[in-house]
Amino acid sequence: MTTGTVTLHRVLRTTPEKIYRAFTTPDAMARWLPPHGFTGKVHQMDAKVGGTYQMSFTNFTSGNSHSFGGTYHELVPGERIRYTARFDGANLPGEMQTTITLKKVSCGTELHVVQEGIPEVIPTDQCYLGWQESLIHLAQLVEPEIPG
Repeated sequence: MTTGTVTLHRVLRTTPEKIYRAFTTPDAMARWLPPHGFTGKVHQMDAKVGGTYQMSFTNFTSGNSHSFGGTYHELVPGERIRYTARFDGANLPGEMQTTITLKKVSCGTELHVVQEGIPEVIPTDQCYLGWQESLIHLAQLVEPEIPG
């Protein structure tokens, strides 16, 4: 079975710790991870090495949803996150691995995302587009500095 990989790079005007928190807080994940046209729900999250998560995306137009979940394999606060994901539907087989690397730079944080093992039935360009949209939402969540 052929699988795909996407790699993304961004610099966000915020701290590595704030981005890390956006990846490990259920309400934040539900807010920024779903791409345009989808809502998200985190059903369960235990953000620790060996811990698991379960979430779903719902297409706002059709109402159709798909759920997925996985395991956290590496969590280094403010630096690195590595987790797996497996779709619950049999039509999307295989396990994906996502690695997030954060590095403080002069104007904020350099963010690298690598997602490997994307099921063959998902066109890589659509996955790449979805991640780009998600990262726009992430920036909108983490870049503002709103006092108390």
